[in-house]
Amino acid sequence: IKKARRLRTSMSESEAVLWKALRGKQIGFIVRRQVPVGPYVLDFLVHEARLCIEVDGEQHEFRRELDAARDEFLEALGIETLRIPSIELFGSLPAWVDTIIQKCAERSGRSPFP
Repeated sequence: IKKARRLRTSMSESEAVLWKALRGKQIGFIVRRQVPVGPYVLDFLVHEARLCIEVDGEQHEFRRELDAARDEFLEALGIETLRIPSIELFGSLPAWVDTIIQKCAERSGRSPFP
């Protein structure tokens, strides 16, 4: 929990950009940031849709095995991981937000804006 709190105050620029688009109920679902789940801290979690959203910076190129193990752990809990390359958030944020909304609707079984 301490690590999650620390990460909330030191988000990367790309995480901050995405958080600005997701916070509140802007997308019709409640999104939480820096959520501890087991031994991991998830960048973003839509609990209702059981969707984890990870913003992957350049360092993830060298962490593929660790990321795969993390994804398997979450999948065993019924949580799907959507990985977004951080650089893409600056050029195509609206498209990624649409993708997130669609995934949440599919996984939750409800429309985001009734």
